[in-house]
Amino acid sequence: MRSHPLNRRTLTTALALAAGSVLLTACGGGAAPGGGSEQVAAAGATGRKINIGPDQHRIHGTKDPETAALVPARVRETGALRIGVSADGSPPLTFHATDDKTLIGVEEDIATLVADTLGLKPRFEPLSWENLFVGLDSGKLDAVFSNVTVTEERKEKYDFATYRLDQLAMEAKKGSGWRVRGPKDVAGRTIAVDSGTNQEKILVDWSKENEKAGREPVDIKYFRKPSDTYLALQSGRLDGFFGPNPTAAYHVNTAGQTELVGTFSGGGDRVQGKIAATTKKGSGLVKAYAAALQKVIDNGRYGKVLARWGLTGEHLKTSQINPPGLPRTAN
Repeated sequence: MRSHPLNRRTLTTALALAAGSVLLTACGGGAAPGGGSEQVAAAGATGRKINIGPDQHRIHGTKDPETAALVPARVRETGALRIGVSADGSPPLTFHATDDKTLIGVEEDIATLVADTLGLKPRFEPLSWENLFVGLDSGKLDAVFSNVTVTEERKEKYDFATYRLDQLAMEAKKGSGWRVRGPKDVAGRTIAVDSGTNQEKILVDWSKENEKAGREPVDIKYFRKPSDTYLALQSGRLDGFFGPNPTAAYHVNTAGQTELVGTFSGGGDRVQGKIAATTKKGSGLVKAYAAALQKVIDNGRYGKVLARWGLTGEHLKTSQINPPGLPRTAN
């Protein structure tokens, strides 16, 4: 899944406008050059505080010789794993810490676990969405960890080792009492969505289905800025915002003003979407990635990383190589 970019500053501003009293607080312990170990949470929020400082105290893996042996010699001899991540990322996927230099997020944490397990040093390179794939094609990158959904079209050029469910979420004002399970639950509702996304297509399809069934269509709204969306949601002009689950979960945890009222596969009813470590087809690396991911899933470190970022709901029990992906879009 590819969502619209939302950087840390933009999201912090959005939270401040939506909640009215967001605090960025420096907390004790683990002071790092350029700043302390900072956490973000809304005043009075009941959710966990999330460390967004440069000193991340990452959960690390340990080298597994059997798994490391699966890495092709040409990569193993360099001692490093060149990993592409998004330069336009959004919390909690990939974003900059409070020093505006250090890349942090769930993608970096999981990629670090994989590199550690393979006995390699992770070297992160932030790139635009298009250049992530150019980097794989050219051999500049060994892997991409950037919320990439497995699709049938992408499987022609790339190999995949899955590590998260691709989930979408409906976000509503806290205490709404609303639950969304399918089309009839959104009939007559006013819902914001980003243009050109999987969630927009699902919402449009639901609206059409409602009309065919004699129910009211969805009143679909589009906003240019996240801050505008959250203000509309908080003021009651919107019933919900349909977006990527990771960013929705982060907002719920940090702003304390909204709740998730439904989660869905990024592939809709067609297939359960899955996010995967991506490598050039035939690079010889995908088996090593899948094995390393399975190691950290089994030893619990992977689960701790997801819990840290509020993404336990995207947990996988097994890392699969090239599973069924989102089907081709008919043109």
